[in-house]
Amino acid sequence: MRLTDTAAGLARPGLDAADAVDAFGARRHTHARRLNVDLLPLLAEADLLDSPATWGSVTTRAGAFRLEPVRPGRDLELLTAWMNDPEVAAYWELAGPAAVTAAHLRSQLDGDGRSIPCLGLLDGTPMSYWEIYRADLDPLSRHYSARPHDTGIHLLIGDGTNRGRGLGTALLRAVADLVLGNRPRCTRVVAEPDIRNTPSVSAFLSSGFRCHAEIDLPEKRAALMVRERVLRNLL
Repeated sequence: MRLTDTAAGLARPGLDAADAVDAFGARRHTHARRLNVDLLPLLAEADLLDSPATWGSVTTRAGAFRLEPVRPGRDLELLTAWMNDPEVAAYWELAGPAAVTAAHLRSQLDGDGRSIPCLGLLDGTPMSYWEIYRADLDPLSRHYSARPHDTGIHLLIGDGTNRGRGLGTALLRAVADLVLGNRPRCTRVVAEPDIRNTPSVSAFLSSGFRCHAEIDLPEKRAALMVRERVLRNLL
């Protein structure tokens, strides 16, 4: 369809063809601007992390699991409650009012898409929080020999009733499989749990990750956990 044809269709009494073209152009510009603003986080996400929103679900022993990018207007209250759980707060250090969690989310959502905060949904129910990030573009890369497209993960299980029964192991394997299955340029999934967090380190080891080293980060001493694509079907 030609622009002039569309403009003619917009013509109405008192609006000539030239005015119609101007009106169409203004409308199109407004629409394009709205799309650019609304879709910018998704466009960045697609560029740097191959759009986790489209990765689909994976079947685990506990049910169907998928990642869904966080939307603060919908998810902030739930995430704030999780961050104020003492077991979570001990390692995430984000306890406090909703503004604390909001600021943490905003630092990612306002960025260039190198870190995407996500809810983890099990059979459709939000039960965990994940950050999928480009480890090779993160300050973490200063502390190990990063490869292009290394993908990092942070996680917390929100509901205390889901902790301590092996669910973390199943979900870590599921998310690593989602990353490797949807990011063909990524050869490794990495993580850096606090070395003091024994249950977390154990869950990584049980889900196919190996501990490559202990590293000193500004806020903690961490276990550098790595799951290699080449060993995906072996570990």
